[in-house]
Amino acid sequence: MFDLSGVSEPAATPLDARAIDTFRAQLSAALESPSGLDDGGRVDAIRGLEALACVVTAAQAHLSVELDTSRREERAAKGVPAAQLGRGVGQEVAHARRESPHRGQRHLGLARIATTELPSTWRAWRAGRITEWQATLIARETACLSREDRLAVDTAVAGDPARLERMGLRELVGELQSEANHLDPASVVARRRRAETDRHVTLRPAPDTMTWLTALLPVKDGVAAYAALTRSADSARAGGDRRGKGQVMADALVGRVVEGDTTTAGHQRVSLNLVMTDHDLFGAGDQPAYVDGYGPVPSELAREIVAGACTRKEELWLRRLYCHPRTGELVAADSRSRLFPRSLARFIRLRDRVCRTPWCDAPVRHLDHPVPRADDGPTSEVNGQGLCEACNYAKEAPGWWARPSPGTDGHEIETTLPTGHRYRSRPPPIVATVRRTPIRIDFVLAT
Repeated sequence: MFDLSGVSEPAATPLDARAIDTFRAQLSAALESPSGLDDGGRVDAIRGLEALACVVTAAQAHLSVELDTSRREERAAKGVPAAQLGRGVGQEVAHARRESPHRGQRHLGLARIATTELPSTWRAWRAGRITEWQATLIARETACLSREDRLAVDTAVAGDPARLERMGLRELVGELQSEANHLDPASVVARRRRAETDRHVTLRPAPDTMTWLTALLPVKDGVAAYAALTRSADSARAGGDRRGKGQVMADALVGRVVEGDTTTAGHQRVSLNLVMTDHDLFGAGDQPAYVDGYGPVPSELAREIVAGACTRKEELWLRRLYCHPRTGELVAADSRSRLFPRSLARFIRLRDRVCRTPWCDAPVRHLDHPVPRADDGPTSEVNGQGLCEACNYAKEAPGWWARPSPGTDGHEIETTLPTGHRYRSRPPPIVATVRRTPIRIDFVLAT
């Protein structure tokens, strides 16, 4: 049964792991039996738990700032350059929160801003009136302002916590933007111009072997591109095309990007790396294949891709790869060179797929020597791992330590954080079965 009788009487609870684990265990045990509440009590309990969840994230922010301050003071005393004092702290926070380093760094940045520059927001957050995301929106929309103007907006928007709690997200953002534009319109314009330099394109897996290809563009470019695709769809459908409007727009986008504009001279070359077993390639199996940059795909789709490439007379390259007999991980040979050779680098990227840091699904950007070359670490698949840029820089901070972990069950890296916490990472099996020889198929699309 839920007992919320003490909620209205705050009591000091020590922020140590033992006390927190005790409370968590008590709350978890309460879920093993019916609550015994009426419907009104259930709604009140849900509201109370939501407020508790907000306070929990505020407590994490409080401790994250303390950790960051401690790390910076410790490193400053050792003479570490100022620019490197906070390196790796966001990754430690991410490890504790079981999330990607990017999210951990974002949480730490928000915690520093909220506790030092947004006092009204911080009071509402730690009281459980707003979520971490609402606090993030306030910090984001005031980032372009001076410290004084930021404080003024914080007071105007978050000074009344009851009113702030009633705001929807769109209403909150609108009021923040209005206050910011009123106080410092020039900074809002400058922020817009800086934002245009952040334009980029991303690719993420979607369900059912689809992908989300997303472009962040200035408003004029985004609207113009969408209008051009819409015109193509309307024209095609007016001419009797039976495809849906969205289908025509998607096909037109791919056609213009992959096949290229007819006014552009030369040819475009696009490589697609597909890994599957010979058993599945020739139709005798049904284990998933792997497409570099996307992930697992059904073997039927992989065979369709290969057959389509042969039909279109594209350049086709086959390379044999070898799996560990038990784990299914890819294995390869050593190299003595300083930089990872292209073939070995390609192999490590295919083996690790994404950054090896737990909960970090970022693409591999850096090929790292766990045992540094300065310590005579070899350039090999054993002493190599794929990391994103942020994680590779983080492990260079004082107190971080990484080494290949000895064993016979494939590739494993053990990383030790400055606090002494450890984690081990392994690459995912490249194929579900290890009794077949995986083949890497490279397509070079020449148009």
